Amino acid sequence: MIPARRVSLFSNWFARYMRYRIHKAFNRVVVMPFKPKPGHSVLLLCNHFSWWDGFFGNYLAYWHLKRKLFIMMQEDHLRKRMLFNLFGGFSIEKGSREMIKSLQYAAGLLNDPDNLVVVFPQGELISNHATEIEIGIGIERLIKNIKGPCQVVYSCVLIDYFESLKPSAFIHLFDCGVAGELPFEQLVKNINAHHKQALANQIHVDH
Repeated sequence: MIPARRVSLFSNWFARYMRYRIHKAFNRVVVMPFKPKPGHSVLLLCNHFSWWDGFFGNYLAYWHLKRKLFIMMQEDHLRKRMLFNLFGGFSIEKGSREMIKSLQYAAGLLNDPDNLVVVFPQGELISNHATEIEIGIGIERLIKNIKGPCQVVYSCVLIDYFESLKPSAFIHLFDCGVAGELPFEQLVKNINAHHKQALANQIHVDH
């Protein structure tokens, strides 16, 4: 397991650079109104459909949710891009003995109310047209190990073009409650209900 070696100077520069890259690549980036709970860390569960997903998590952490970013990455991906380790990237290797250690490490980060941890519960790239979000048992283990107050937030990014040559990204954020307050099965149901709501809301977005 590779722990994060987050350096604030590099992380702050990277957040500004990626905001520039995102706004250059996309016609619009629209984040639906959302306020995080004061005094709570944030476990940000994101749909995973593109190369951009981690950078959207970075964008949300710095410019909207106002937390220090940490992001769970597959170990082979992180080893190829170790620069991300300085921006809060840490590893997980599914199916290995180290997996439990990675989940406990993530939970420890979330005991600090200044932190935000990005996790992709689908575990692989899935089209953002999918209507169901499959959430692995690892998320349940992670949440059970969080000791401090932590808000679980579901982020659903949906893409449309409308009249532009460039895509527009619409980021729908939903409050899933405080870690440990809901049975895991109910949390999964709520996330899928939120996902379907995002798909329904997307039909009516302004453009």
